[in-house]
Amino acid sequence: MADNGQDLDLNALSDDDLVQQMHEDLYDGLAEEIEQGTHILLGRKWTPYDVLTKALVEGMRIVGIDFRDGILFVPEVLLAANAMKAGMAILRPLLAETGAPRMGKMVIGTVKGDIHDIGKNLVAMMMEGAGFDVINIGINNDVDKYLGALEEHQPDILGMSALLTTTMPYMKVVIDTLKQKGLRDDYIVLVGGAPLNEAFAEAIGADAYCRDAAVAVETAKQMIAERWRSNQPPATA
Repeated sequence: MADNGQDLDLNALSDDDLVQQMHEDLYDGLAEEIEQGTHILLGRKWTPYDVLTKALVEGMRIVGIDFRDGILFVPEVLLAANAMKAGMAILRPLLAETGAPRMGKMVIGTVKGDIHDIGKNLVAMMMEGAGFDVINIGINNDVDKYLGALEEHQPDILGMSALLTTTMPYMKVVIDTLKQKGLRDDYIVLVGGAPLNEAFAEAIGADAYCRDAAVAVETAKQMIAERWRSNQPPATA
């Protein structure tokens, strides 16, 4: 990022100033600067998890708020998410090595008969930006594709997207199949897409309707936290 016509030396910044600068660089979608900042913090003996949460996830949280409030729009958010991905490419293998805590895992895809994917991809990027492990299975997914992905990846969350009123009902087909197989309670099911609403999500048995990517992240965090709390064993004296 330039400062008064001069290139800013990220190495010269204190930890706090560097983290703040990374938030700004994420906001501006500057992937190279995010890569450099990530390497610098790791070189200063920051844990991969701290770099993820304090520099990247917090930066994307700010992006998500401004997207929700109509200050940023889809092109800017996609740039920020791509910058986030550049940092995640460095951190992901290190996080796996250190066994760092994860936010959760999500399988997401557009339903059968629907080839729209911009909104779904944005949700996937924002979820990854919030620290989730995301498996994006693309467009035109039938029940068997969803079931296969759930079995292979064992996620906490299933996300389904539809942009056509004609493909919306297929979400119920997937949820009903999960119920028939006794798998429904294994997953948090989030649905989204322009023609959907909360009443439809409730009617088909989804856990929540998410009107945009920022809401999807907030909803996922809340539901994961609730699920983990409910699964904790009772404290012993």
